[in-house]
Formats: sequence, C-alpha cells, structure tokens
Amino acid sequence: MLKWALIFLVISLIAGGLGFTGVSAATGTIAKILFGIFLVLFVIFLILALVGGAAVA
Repeated sequence: MLKWALIFLVISLIAGGLGFTGVSAATGTIAKILFGIFLVLFVIFLILALVGGAAVA
C-alpha cells in the first residue's frame, strides 16, 4: 500500500509540474488517503505483534 501511495505522489508531482492542477489535486488526495490507511494498519499490526510476543514469552 505504501508503494501505491508513493506512485500516486509521484504522479501528483509530475502533473502539478506540467500544469494539470485537477489531476495533481486528485492524485495527491489519493496518496494522502493511502498513506493514512498504511499508517493505521502499521500501528495495528505493530500492537498485535507486541501483544502476541508478550503472550508467548
């Protein structure tokens, strides 16, 4: 998911540089949403790993 967020970020930067502000805004928003979802999932799995590791030890 982080890969897709970075891809949309690059597309947004290129579109913005070429003057396509609508495309740039849309892809920038998609990149922000994907990055947010990535962060939430990362934190959830990190907490699960820590709790699961404590249960085993």
